[in-house]
Order: sequence, then structure tokens, then C-alpha cells
Amino acid sequence: MDWQLHMVAFILCYLIGSVTFTRVIPKVLRPNEQFVSPEVTVEGTDLTYKVGSYGAAAASMQFGPKVGLLVSLGDILKVTIPVLVFRWMYPQDTYLLSAAVGGMTGHIWPIYFKFKGGRGISAYYGGLFAIDPIGAVVTMSAGMFLGFAVIKDFFAAYLAGLWLLLPWIWFMTFRWEYVLYAVIVNILVIVAMIPDLTQYMKIKKEVHVDSKMVLETTPMGRGMIKMSKWFENAGKKKDKK
Repeated sequence: MDWQLHMVAFILCYLIGSVTFTRVIPKVLRPNEQFVSPEVTVEGTDLTYKVGSYGAAAASMQFGPKVGLLVSLGDILKVTIPVLVFRWMYPQDTYLLSAAVGGMTGHIWPIYFKFKGGRGISAYYGGLFAIDPIGAVVTMSAGMFLGFAVIKDFFAAYLAGLWLLLPWIWFMTFRWEYVLYAVIVNILVIVAMIPDLTQYMKIKKEVHVDSKMVLETTPMGRGMIKMSKWFENAGKKKDKK
């Protein structure tokens, strides 16, 4: 294992991951509109929730779902493609893990934009799809099921895929490098979401916050809402039988 090559993979993918598509795509498609961090008014109150990240959620809220979807795809592919390159070049080594962490770190703290980026979910799945595509699908699906059918909480469904990566990757690889990767990406997302969680908890103390309303601001969130309706309809059909 060459630690210098690990550093090269991390730094190179950090620089690629630092390309923030929330800033790039709207400039191409909407050159006359300037990006401004959107604010969401909490229904029935004068409280506002400020979206301080530069990810697909913010782009979707300001420029619409189509732009948000393009941003999300860009954020995924900017990590997927470099990680696949390292996987192809070094199939027996773990440099792809450093590449995935680097791309995700760049997405969250981009060097080109004063270290103000997204929250890391799209970049996380971009890396995981290249590392373990089956694991990405299984943990995401199981996380949605756990959140929607068991916990019945939208935010739990949003993040449970990350949590489930830890046991999944341990049982599938039994390699400490992969477990360390799973721990690091969980920490990165938690740290990145601290501003959002702080706002959310403050607002929640005063009023009831509908997490479904928050998820509707992101392409992934809207997909998860559709998935929750599928689970709900499936449950109703089962009860009728």
C-alpha cells in the first residue's frame, strides 16, 4: 500500500469534488439569475429556515426541480467517475476509498468557493456506487424501508442508508479500510449537517416541523416521498387482503 498514492487520490478527487454544480449549471442555464441562499418560511409562523448549503436542494428551491436534478447528477458523477478510474487502475488496492472520501470532502468544503459547499449526500452515493453498487442500492433501499415503514420518519429514511453502510460493509468485506471509509463518510455528513440540524432543533422547539415539507425541496427527497407513498399503498393493499 502506497500512502503517497492515497494522498494523490484524495487531493486529486478533492479538487474535482470542489467543482460545485450548484454554481456552475445555473450560470449556464440561467445566466441572468444570481444564486442566493434560499429561505423557507415555516408554515403558520414567522420563522424562517435558511438553506446555507450549495447543493441540489438549494438549486432546486431557487431554479426549479429540473435544474436541481441536473445539479444532483453532476454532484454524483463528479465522484463516481474518478473513483471508477482508480478502481480500474488499481483493482487490488484501496485507493478508490481515498478518492471517494476526497471527492466527498471537496463537495462539502470546496476550495474554489471559500469552503462553502453541499451537505455531501449526493457525493457520498456517487462514491459508493463506484465502490459497491449493490451495497449502495441495498443500504439506500433498506434505509428507506427502515425510515418509512418502521421508524416512520422522513429524516431517518434520508440518513438511514448511511448508517446501514457500517454493518453492510463490515459483513461484506471484513476489511478495516472499508469500515474506516464507512465511519469517515458518516462523520463527514454529520459535521456538514450541523448548521441544518441546529436550525431544525431550534425551530422544532417552538413549532411542529413537517420533515416531509423539507424533503420536498430536494430531488432525492421528492423521490423518497414517492417511495413512502408506495410503501403506504402497499401496506393498505396488504391490510385489505
